[in-house]
Amino acid sequence: MENEIWSFIKLVRQKSPLVHNITNYVAMNNSANALLAIGASPVMAHAHSEVDEMVSIADSLVINIGTLDEYWSESMLKAAYRASILGKPWVLDPVGCGATSFRNELLHKLLQFKPSIIRGNGSEIMALAKTNKTITKGVDSTGESEDAVEAARIISRQYQCVVCVSGAKDVVLNDTRTVFLENGHPLMTKVTGLGCSASAVIGAFSGVFEDKLQATTAAMALMGVAGELAEMKAEGPGTLQLHLIDKLYNITKEEFCSRVKISEP
Repeated sequence: MENEIWSFIKLVRQKSPLVHNITNYVAMNNSANALLAIGASPVMAHAHSEVDEMVSIADSLVINIGTLDEYWSESMLKAAYRASILGKPWVLDPVGCGATSFRNELLHKLLQFKPSIIRGNGSEIMALAKTNKTITKGVDSTGESEDAVEAARIISRQYQCVVCVSGAKDVVLNDTRTVFLENGHPLMTKVTGLGCSASAVIGAFSGVFEDKLQATTAAMALMGVAGELAEMKAEGPGTLQLHLIDKLYNITKEEFCSRVKISEP
């Protein structure tokens, strides 16, 4: 499996998919740099007058609701609708789901356009499935990824999509398969927007590969292994971010295949 995933990473570099992001102010720079580092082409566009055209020319769409307002919400709905009409893959990152009625109402509308992939932390996924027993604390997870597996399965069945629950152990599943990934480092939680960057990277892989579970698994594996390798050189969260972008850019097959930890029960 390691060699197969490495071939996916190489193909993303070769294909350089165009990824249309409607994401949040906090993560925009990080996400764009992560996409460039893996060989993809990012575009950040939310103007109502160009959203339809941008979705049309992009290989995939990523919608991240981190910093919402009414204008951006309308942009997201227009883009999701266009992607669904064109059959373009799109990724939904439900940042802060469960925190406010505004977010919940927008997510309810976005879900009607059937995202290809949903990626969130444990509490976000549980809130999205309306099974959340915790309180969403800002955009930080208060639910472990493994605790959210059943919620993820409910969402996957309801919307016929791949769901990724990120955490100490990442879980990627659809209606027939469940994959666990155990890479990454706790220091990654001290850098804002790395989860958002992961969603953007998933968008790049989904724009190249038809199998969205494999695409999501490859993207999360790459982010996790790159994070581990970056931490070995980092002095703290600031330099972790720097080294992570470098490692997404220059990671070798030996580095990746020797460290990636994937299991499928």
